[in-house]
Amino acid sequence: MRLATFNLLHGRSLSDGNVHADRVAAAVADLDVDVLGLQEVDRAQPRSGLLDLTAIAAEAMGAPAHRFAAAVVGTPGEKWQPWRSDDDNAHPLYGIALVSRWPVLRWQITQLPAAPVRSPVWIPGPGGGLMMLKDEPRVLIAAVIDAPTGPMTVANTHLSFVPGWNVRQLRAAVRALRGLPAPRVLLGDLNMPSGPVRAFSGWRPLARKATYPSPAPRAQLDHILADPRGAGLLGPVLQVRTPAVGVSDHRPLVVHLDPPPAD
Repeated sequence: MRLATFNLLHGRSLSDGNVHADRVAAAVADLDVDVLGLQEVDRAQPRSGLLDLTAIAAEAMGAPAHRFAAAVVGTPGEKWQPWRSDDDNAHPLYGIALVSRWPVLRWQITQLPAAPVRSPVWIPGPGGGLMMLKDEPRVLIAAVIDAPTGPMTVANTHLSFVPGWNVRQLRAAVRALRGLPAPRVLLGDLNMPSGPVRAFSGWRPLARKATYPSPAPRAQLDHILADPRGAGLLGPVLQVRTPAVGVSDHRPLVVHLDPPPAD
C-alpha cells in the first residue's frame, strides 16, 4: 500500500514559472501510489491554463475514484471569496483533492474556517517575497476506501499558515474523522513541523522527512499521520520517499506500508 501527499503549487514549475499538463501528469505518475492527497489544486483557473488538475492526476494514476473540494472561488493572492455551494462551480476554483485507485464507499467534506487575521507569508518566484496575506478558508476531504485489506479512511487537508490557528484546524480535522472506519490516515500540508503535529493531533507520524523547499528541503510541512486506534491494520512502514519532481515548491511525501491481509 502506497500513500502520498503533494502540495502542487497549482502545477507550477519553479524553473520557468509555467504550468503544463504533461509535467503534472508525469510528476504524479512517477509517484506510483494507490491513494494521493493533493493541495493547492486549481480547476478552471486562467493562471494554470484552465486545467482540471484533479482529473489530470487521476488519469496519470489510473485512478477511477477522485474528488476535488473547493476552498475558494477566484484566485488566491488576487480576487477571491469563500466557496459556498455548487452554484460557485462555474467559476475558477482552488482547493484540495483526493485520488484513489481503489473504490470509494463514502465521501465526507468538512469546512475549516479561515484565521481572522493577516499574517506574513513567503511567496516564491518572480514578484514574490514576504507578504501580509489574508488567510483562506480550508477544507478537509475524507474517503472511506474499499482497499484490498478492507475498508479504511484516508483524508486530506491543507491547514492555515497562521500559527495557532492551524492547531485549531488540526484538532477539528481529527474530530471530524472519529466517526469513520479505522484504520484512519490523514494526509496533507499541515504548515507545522512534526513535533507540534503529533502533540496536538495525538496521531502517529508515518514519516519524518523534510519536504520544503523542494530544491533543498529543510523543513517538514507535509505529513502522513495514522490514528493510533486501529493503526496496527496498516502494518509497518517499508519505505519513505520525497522524490524530486518537475513541479511545485514542495516535494511529495510517499509512504509504502505493508498491511496484513484481510480476514
